[in-house]
Amino acid sequence: MAATAVRYLRSVGAPTTAAAPAGAPTGPRPRPALRAVRDDERAPLDPAAFRSVLGHFASGVTVITSPGEPGPAGFACQSFASLSLDPPLVTFMVARTSTTWPRIARAGVFCVNILGAAQGELCRAFAVSGGDKFAGVGYGAAPATGSPRLADVPAWIDCTIQAVHTGGDHLIVVGRVEALGTDPATTEDGPLLFHRGAFRQLRG
Repeated sequence: MAATAVRYLRSVGAPTTAAAPAGAPTGPRPRPALRAVRDDERAPLDPAAFRSVLGHFASGVTVITSPGEPGPAGFACQSFASLSLDPPLVTFMVARTSTTWPRIARAGVFCVNILGAAQGELCRAFAVSGGDKFAGVGYGAAPATGSPRLADVPAWIDCTIQAVHTGGDHLIVVGRVEALGTDPATTEDGPLLFHRGAFRQLRG
């Protein structure tokens, strides 16, 4: 973390150390004593309670796809968000234990397929582990990267992988947007939402 912060400060032209007063001794400062965090110092957080409380935050649902090898790869993902307008960046989170992520990482590209209200079954098909998730699924090639662009999705975002950061038991993937678009025929149906462990739809 410290090295990352220093690199960032240098990139924006900020000083990485404070100026020493005149006559102050120079040289490395003594390092503070380090110790491990004891079990009784950890926050008493129940994983089930964590999921339950965070489940109150409704999110959209996407399928992240990639050309992959030996065939296309994809997985259902609700932890997706826009990140930056200039440059155009998006981000999604993926479990470090994911067996699909290494194939996407090797490809270096991905397409975010934003699902519509009627595509719950499509999401379930990509939420399972193993098997041919693309069996019976219509798709074409996204224009910039060739990643699978699923049929009838309201919107899609074609990206190259710009950066990957660690975030606990997940990875934070940053993608640079190379192309994107919508399907006017399906956007009127509204989005597929996930809230408290179930799919939801917007009410008119």
